[in-house]
Amino acid sequence: MSDELHARPEPCEFCPYRRDVPSGVWSKEEYDKLEEYDRPTWAQPMTWFGCHAQPNFACHGWAAVHGPQSDGSELMARRLLWFEIPERVVPLFRSGREAARHGRARIKHPSRAARDAVARLMQYRRIRENAHNESLRRGDEES
Repeated sequence: MSDELHARPEPCEFCPYRRDVPSGVWSKEEYDKLEEYDRPTWAQPMTWFGCHAQPNFACHGWAAVHGPQSDGSELMARRLLWFEIPERVVPLFRSGREAARHGRARIKHPSRAARDAVARLMQYRRIRENAHNESLRRGDEES
């Protein structure tokens, strides 16, 4: 696999930019990060926003929402991202602020769907962080 960074071709199942993801899935701190990318390109964080499900990819929602800058600096954004900005393939919020407001709305009282999503995400994380899987990612030989 290439060392080049790419955005996922579609958002992950629980992407905070997706309109169909329940409120309260992510922490307040994760939602707060989304708003930082609404600033003009020069004032945004200097790092790309990684996909929660596949950290080796840039977040599809982040790239699709923030890549085409409304302040006319899309060319600058494309140079900073150095990868193609993906087409929106599912309904996404229009801004980081809109996504963050939705996400934070039910953090203290998440719905059953949000609690189920968190449980699934925790299971994915346990699988990804399993020592056997880590050794496979590094290419270690088994004894």
